Amino acid sequence: MKKQLKQICIVFVGALIFVGCNSSKPSTAMTPDPKPVEEKVVQAATPEPKAEAATTQANMVVKVYFNNPKIDPNWDFECSNVLAVERTIPKTESVASAAIAELLKGPTDAEKSKGYMSNINTGVKVQGISIKDGIAKIDFNEQLQFQVGGSCKISAIYAQIKQTLKQFSSVKDVVISINGQTENILQP
Repeated sequence: MKKQLKQICIVFVGALIFVGCNSSKPSTAMTPDPKPVEEKVVQAATPEPKAEAATTQANMVVKVYFNNPKIDPNWDFECSNVLAVERTIPKTESVASAAIAELLKGPTDAEKSKGYMSNINTGVKVQGISIKDGIAKIDFNEQLQFQVGGSCKISAIYAQIKQTLKQFSSVKDVVISINGQTENILQP
């Protein structure tokens, strides 16, 4: 079998050389034929990279929630009033994690200029997230509550996280924890 395969390869290479040598076009070593036979065979066997790149670059839109005292004049009295902004992100199956990652980035400069603000500290990290039976459980590092004071700010933090996760139909409720603890966290 190996001997037959070797003979077929030799015949194929010989035919390629014969076709190349008998071409009516003058050729030089630096100017290859625009459509050599080898390229046609390779292209037929493998997908074009451009088509694959277009597939992997698909995007999706998620909402992240921030406070906006400029748009919501009652914000001082209802700190849990949050408003959505849309973010375009690369398509992912971990959409809840991606949405929270966008939330933790805070408002963009353009969003800030429109009055959006976040009450979530910088440096907050998600340590785990799961969604089961309609309940999203999300665990953060201690930075979420670092030097956080006042019931208004805490209410705003909860609202930002909960509304960002509740945009998904699979999430009915949200449980927030810090280092695995749900009791006595985010206290005013």
